[in-house]
Amino acid sequence: MRRRVYHMLGGEGHIDPWVKLVDYALVSLITVNCIFSVLESVEDLAIVHGHIFHAFDRLSVVVFSIEYALRVWTAVEIDQPRYRHPFFGRLHFVLTPMAIVDLVAIVPFYLGFFFEVDLRAMRVFRLLRVFKLTRYSQAMGIMIDVLRQEARSIGAMLFVFLVILVFVSSLMYMLEHPKQPHVFSDIPSAMWWAVVTMTTLGYGDMVPATVIGRALGACTAVIGVGMIALPAGVLASGFSEQLRQRRENYLDAVDKTIHDGRVTRREKRLLEEARTALGLSHEEAVRILEYGVKGGPLHCPHCGERIHRDPMG
Repeated sequence: MRRRVYHMLGGEGHIDPWVKLVDYALVSLITVNCIFSVLESVEDLAIVHGHIFHAFDRLSVVVFSIEYALRVWTAVEIDQPRYRHPFFGRLHFVLTPMAIVDLVAIVPFYLGFFFEVDLRAMRVFRLLRVFKLTRYSQAMGIMIDVLRQEARSIGAMLFVFLVILVFVSSLMYMLEHPKQPHVFSDIPSAMWWAVVTMTTLGYGDMVPATVIGRALGACTAVIGVGMIALPAGVLASGFSEQLRQRRENYLDAVDKTIHDGRVTRREKRLLEEARTALGLSHEEAVRILEYGVKGGPLHCPHCGERIHRDPMG
């Protein structure tokens, strides 16, 4: 039963109709929650329809609480050694990012029973439920994998950005503080100016008055354009590499599955699970299957005829 519940919560892919039904129901519930949280901030709507918002929020908390409890209960079914222990495995799961997101989505409601909580803060915390959608989004999964893969490169760029930020802020404070002591009152204030300038936002709340200060501002803006472009390039390259790796992984699955030139019902299911887990479209999967491991159409190793069988259906 525990294995079945784990499967129903999406632990083994999303090709089973009942698993898809549970996913769609949870995604719909999260989406409506976010919409209601936004609408509740409108005072007129909150007065007229406040009881509906509160009733739906209570219902959502009950569903999300049951979902969280079931995910913790079935955590030992995850096919990784660190989750196998009945206690420490579940504890390890509770500390994972997605489990923390699930917990944050329901904890503010229960805290309201014990502490005085600002209702506006409650609305903000309820909006955090939108992060639960990352569990059901292949795009967010790819983004997380890219960030994990490029963590060192992004960290290096952030370090360089921080060094430039501190240097430029200190220099601007030294140049502008004598002339504008209330604007560039300290280095942290100058850091705000540097961030706004390097990101090319230019709010205009802090403007250099000296000639040298303006020249430094111009140089900072030019440097900022390059600094902001670097992470975009790294992320674009990471996305391309991640998609290439996923296609290669699916290619390996295809190679292992159809080595005998036949695609059985079980092999269809395995290929579909691999395609879903890797976030590939149906068209990409068919194209990879068509051209096979050697970059050409697949042929039966026994009779030499071209294989036209579609493993997706």
